[in-house]
Amino acid sequence: NAKLDWLSKFLIGSRWLINRSGLGATNHFESCAFIRSAVGIRWPNIQYHFLPAAMRYDGNAAFDGHGYQVHVGPNKPTSRGSVKISGNNMSDAPDIRFNYLSTEKDRDDWRTCLKLTREILTQPAMDAYRGDEIQPAIDFASDETIDTWVRQNVESAYHPACTCKIGSSDDPLAVLEPNCRVRGMSNLRVVDASVFPTVTNGNLNAPTIMAAEKAADIIRGRTPLKSHAPYWVDEKWGERQRVGTPIRAAETN
Repeated sequence: NAKLDWLSKFLIGSRWLINRSGLGATNHFESCAFIRSAVGIRWPNIQYHFLPAAMRYDGNAAFDGHGYQVHVGPNKPTSRGSVKISGNNMSDAPDIRFNYLSTEKDRDDWRTCLKLTREILTQPAMDAYRGDEIQPAIDFASDETIDTWVRQNVESAYHPACTCKIGSSDDPLAVLEPNCRVRGMSNLRVVDASVFPTVTNGNLNAPTIMAAEKAADIIRGRTPLKSHAPYWVDEKWGERQRVGTPIRAAETN
């Protein structure tokens, strides 16, 4: 955080422009993780990004002093928002409603996110680097307290999707045919993150590229290649959430 004054920013930017090195050569998401939050969940459902600075990217000022932070969130939220036309003029801004935290499952998932994150950061391995908690710095004993903090601080991470869902003709929310054509219109296709039927389990960039490649094959009449990419699943996912026991465990239920 000591490198966030205007002179340091100028020097960091100049060094990157000149030789592509220094602090400007990284996005500062130095490590990440995907974890399963509970027994019986087959795939990771929580995503982490770890940063060596204490700041926000919503326009608010960074915190004073040195620090680090963790970005965390549930990857498969069940709350559904909407994007609607607000007028007859195509220049009119649409009516966008995210409806975050509108389901109890999403609220419960966020409680688990915060509790597991605090558990990670309170392990002995972090003792030498951990000072006072800046945020959330609240008592997790009350679900209402956690819910209030999340509502006041949750961010979109700029990964909205699923506003032009692809699906079958009997799905009232599906506006696209399987070939990405807009139902009821000719010569119009949509190919971006909005076509996903549900939110993908992770960042949107790679799935969006995949959707574009698939759409390109459909438009050009090509048979797509089959995927043989390997993947790993804990063989005991129905019996355990992790291997071993944390030295300082958190209660997540």
